Amino acid sequence: MTSLFEAAGLETGAPRPLADRLRPASLDEVVGQQHIVGPDGTLGRMVRAGRLTSVIFWGPPGSGKTTVARLLANATDLEFEQLSAIFSGVKDLREAFERAQGRRLTGRGTLLFIDEIHRFNRAQQDSFLPHMEDGTITLVGATTENPSFELNAAVLSRASVLTFERLTDDDLGELLSRAEAEEGRSLPLDADAKLALLGMADGDGRTLLNLAEDVYATTVDHEGAPIDRARLTELVQRRAPMYDKSREGHYNLVSALHKSVRGSDPDAALYWLARMLVGGESPLFLARRLVRMAVEDIGLADPQALTQTLAAKDAYDFLGSPEGELALAQATIYIATAPKSNGTYVAYKAAMRAAKETGSVAPPKIILNAPTDLMAEQGYGDGYIYDHDAPDAFSGQNYFPDEMARPVYYDPPDRGFEREIRKRLTYWSGLRADRGRS
Repeated sequence: MTSLFEAAGLETGAPRPLADRLRPASLDEVVGQQHIVGPDGTLGRMVRAGRLTSVIFWGPPGSGKTTVARLLANATDLEFEQLSAIFSGVKDLREAFERAQGRRLTGRGTLLFIDEIHRFNRAQQDSFLPHMEDGTITLVGATTENPSFELNAAVLSRASVLTFERLTDDDLGELLSRAEAEEGRSLPLDADAKLALLGMADGDGRTLLNLAEDVYATTVDHEGAPIDRARLTELVQRRAPMYDKSREGHYNLVSALHKSVRGSDPDAALYWLARMLVGGESPLFLARRLVRMAVEDIGLADPQALTQTLAAKDAYDFLGSPEGELALAQATIYIATAPKSNGTYVAYKAAMRAAKETGSVAPPKIILNAPTDLMAEQGYGDGYIYDHDAPDAFSGQNYFPDEMARPVYYDPPDRGFEREIRKRLTYWSGLRADRGRS
């Protein structure tokens, strides 16, 4: 929708941010996302066919979701309406639907773009459904959150989810070239500083252009040698990589750290640990995760893994930041290089399932104490063998309920310290069989 100021031409001389001046005029000018907007991309094919269906754009900030939505309206001759789920409510939605219905009566369609669509509640999301079904609107929603978790199933069943990817360094380099052409001069940065600028953007095109604009604004009178990385860091406030400790990015990085440890890759594990620390994650949260990895993925294959991770937590408590993080790094390397076993984890899960299935069956009376005469008369403790008095300090008697067949929950792999445990269990199993108690 064109504002009165734009229609009167009063906006022409107003200052515009670099990112706004470089907005693409067509889908062909979009940087990145060729798997979506390219000739063989999903939207490219829709535009050629002249039929656009409702879609959800899922991707990180600065990847072009809003820009592509605007261009889609132009490419398909739809009226573009934009709402933000942060600032809009039921009244705004109702008015947008009424305007779309009015256009429909004149034969014109509406592309309704909802930014941050995941912030609408279930009832607000449901309000789209009848208007999507009868063609009053073509919904284009944008979200940085996983639609599977944040959007109603009914909305998802009526829309395609298109995943936008963070911009590559080549994509960001193309944006920088366009910025330099727009400004009419090169950024006064040396090659290393330009690489640093790309890293600061962290795949976000809008952030890159804002940083570039900061550099231009602070180097108007710059002369002499190009600015190096250290000076660039002083000129612009370095932005931390995208990392929201309460949302999906947080859990993705936790998963990456855990699976790197499980996969015995200390270099990858250290990288993801560092990524989370740089993003502002609580070191004590990371310490708890390392302890969990020690018991879930190593267990008795290396009993020292638990000791190391708990010691790292204590060391961090004692030293604080930044020295304490080194203890977390040491523990990460230790558990990543330790022999792996989920034997304890699997055994525990199996025992828990059995405990829920067997209910309240009692222990065998043979292993119960008989503190009263009545209990003794009932056979409590009758025939119990004190293992320390048995040959090999092993009686082999049954400790499971009489109603249960003897199961095997713990099956240690032949790795690490559990190799020795397996030998003991095999030996005891043989003794139990020899004594007729298997």
